[in-house]
Amino acid sequence: MTDDMARELTTLIHGAGERAELVVLRGAGTDFCLGRAGGRPPESNEALARRRAYDTIFDCYASFRRAAVPVVGVVQGKAAGFGCAIAALCDITIAAETATFQVPEMGHNIMPGMVLSSLVDRVPRKALVYLVYTTATIDAQRALTFGIASDVVPAPRLEETVGKVTSALLKAPRPARLAVKEFAGVAYDMNLQGAVDFARNLHATINSSSEMRPK
Repeated sequence: MTDDMARELTTLIHGAGERAELVVLRGAGTDFCLGRAGGRPPESNEALARRRAYDTIFDCYASFRRAAVPVVGVVQGKAAGFGCAIAALCDITIAAETATFQVPEMGHNIMPGMVLSSLVDRVPRKALVYLVYTTATIDAQRALTFGIASDVVPAPRLEETVGKVTSALLKAPRPARLAVKEFAGVAYDMNLQGAVDFARNLHATINSSSEMRPK
């Protein structure tokens, strides 16, 4: 993934809600994504210039969290670095049992602040620190226990499973689908009572809408 590709992906994810019911994100080849390729060097070594250059990736990660519609990731082969990050950031991630995941930055003398920011609300602390410090490659079943993947299926059943997941999403009324996305995006940062009150509000607001009635 080049920086230009990351900017294009950011634009697509940001605008998806205006023209789509959901997003299915997949790699075009044997692997999902092997990482970030040669980011554009900052204008200077000053901290502000470096921050502006790196915001390309931070902004891309933010687009997944702010997407108006659900994002379904389909992971085959390797998901490393940037690839592991966006796999984790998808709302639902279906992985082939042959898929692998890795955060290799520390092995290249890079403090992986970008990947850390993507995983902080996706995986438990023990899993995050393990992935980063060891640079270990984990299989899909372990990624499932870490919270990176939602489901793991045999590779020949990957497309069938994705079809079932997307069909279930599209079957739900749009207001309900977007409300679940909204709740999941913010409720985990609330205290318990705040999350319950938010759910109560959404339940009453969405379910009383005429858009929820069968047509």
